[in-house]
Amino acid sequence: MSAEENIKQQLISRFSFLDGKINITRQRRLFLDATEESFSQVFGYAVGQLGFSILCAITGLDEYQAFAVVYHLAQESGVMLNIKVHLSKERPVIKTITSTFSVADVYERELIDLFGIQVEGLQKGPRYPLPDDWPTGEHPLRKDWKLEVNKNA
Repeated sequence: MSAEENIKQQLISRFSFLDGKINITRQRRLFLDATEESFSQVFGYAVGQLGFSILCAITGLDEYQAFAVVYHLAQESGVMLNIKVHLSKERPVIKTITSTFSVADVYERELIDLFGIQVEGLQKGPRYPLPDDWPTGEHPLRKDWKLEVNKNA
């Protein structure tokens, strides 16, 4: 059995609701769809029990009907697990993972600035990547965002 298949089976054995929600797309790459409610448990298990000790990135997506956040995790062996969580557009909220990966704060600030996703538990800090004078409520990676051009300038 491949390392990827072994990880998939361990995840399904621990969380039966993941059956049919994990795809091995190629060697060393797994993609998993988690719910908002199950994310903390699945994430904790992947990091604590399966050895996904490296946070490579966090990616935000606007998928028209909902937002998605993808956590890209890796093992020392090079196997990557991508955990995708869908969030409602009405109340897009996630919990910070900075207690596990301190570097996550940069990615989480991007989610706030670029998508307007709220990150519960994230320490106060500078905006990133938008400048401090960027208009409140303007999130440029949302599909429905329109750039307002000042015609009087």
